[in-house]
Amino acid sequence: MEIKQLIEIAKQHLSRAYVPYSHFPVAAVALDDQGNLYKGINVENASYGLTMCAERVCLFESINQNDSKPTITDFVIIGNTPNAISPCGACRQVMSELLNRETRIVLASAKTDDLKQFSLDEILPYYFTSEELNNGK
Repeated sequence: MEIKQLIEIAKQHLSRAYVPYSHFPVAAVALDDQGNLYKGINVENASYGLTMCAERVCLFESINQNDSKPTITDFVIIGNTPNAISPCGACRQVMSELLNRETRIVLASAKTDDLKQFSLDEILPYYFTSEELNNGK
């Protein structure tokens, strides 16, 4: 599947975001090496700290739909921003656990043609891994 197709799917999925407080919809789409597609949108809560970002909803759904962690080849994040949207730090850390170094991460704008492409190492250099947990024993 082409990146442009994934961006279009994510763009169409923006309307599903539950954003009664911020009115700031975000959508994410992941494609795995088996051709499976996973979608996520941000879901807000009146207790703001309970809000869940689209990136995490999407990646958690990829785990929920499989018996083991899928190999995500492409991960697209889109928002109604004038420039390509940027994931928060918490989402970047989750991405570091559930994506791999070869995953193509694309940040996009629903309003313009602006997009940026990153690797995991570029979007979150020196990320925390399970190896640090094992080495801390």
